[in-house]
Amino acid sequence: MYSEIVMDHFQNPRNVGEMENPDGVGEVGNPVCGDMMKFFIKVKDDVIEDVKFLTFGCGAAIAVSSMVSEMAKGKTLDEALKITRDQVAEALGGLPKNKLHCSNLGADALHKAIHDYRHKKYGIPMPKEEEHPHEEHKFRHCPYCDVENPEDLVYCRACGKRL
Repeated sequence: MYSEIVMDHFQNPRNVGEMENPDGVGEVGNPVCGDMMKFFIKVKDDVIEDVKFLTFGCGAAIAVSSMVSEMAKGKTLDEALKITRDQVAEALGGLPKNKLHCSNLGADALHKAIHDYRHKKYGIPMPKEEEHPHEEHKFRHCPYCDVENPEDLVYCRACGKRL
């Protein structure tokens, strides 16, 4: 089921909480599973000095948020933007197929916080959602049979139930 690392980050999440006067904030949610993540960052000399998060969701979502916050701390903004869902899942010792979307959400929230910071500090426009390189594999898992489906499908291609 879940690795010991996932369980540790779920039961003892690192960097939880709201941050006063963050330099950047990124918020994402998945209406299919109900997970919501909000990341806060403090930046000094183009390096993420501190990261906090608030997550409403399953154990995997909390573990992912905790791991992403640990992976991002101390990295330059460009390095943190390269954190991928696969790296997050690997750092957690793997995630069940139906929970891989959680690793996407964690990376997305962090990336949005970085873009928010750059927008506020330098006036760089916020990227459109489809410009995120980690979104190249748009899919979702059927909550009924756990089969991977293209995001634009209305009905699961395996069990036929409405997604």
